[in-house]
Amino acid sequence: MAGEFQDIRARLEAIAEELADLGMQRLRESIDAGGTELPVDERRLARARRAVERAAAILASPDDIA
Repeated sequence: MAGEFQDIRARLEAIAEELADLGMQRLRESIDAGGTELPVDERRLARARRAVERAAAILASPDDIA
């Protein structure tokens, strides 16, 4: 069972990285366009990334938490 959790956790961590990259892309696009405020979708991406990171942390084995 732990192996299944590890696989899902690894996928969640990859998704969190994708969300972070997409958020950075949105910020760059906004800056390039002369924007002075955070894009609305960047905030949503950041919230989603944090939620995915929390889910991955919940699936961590006790040995991973040190």
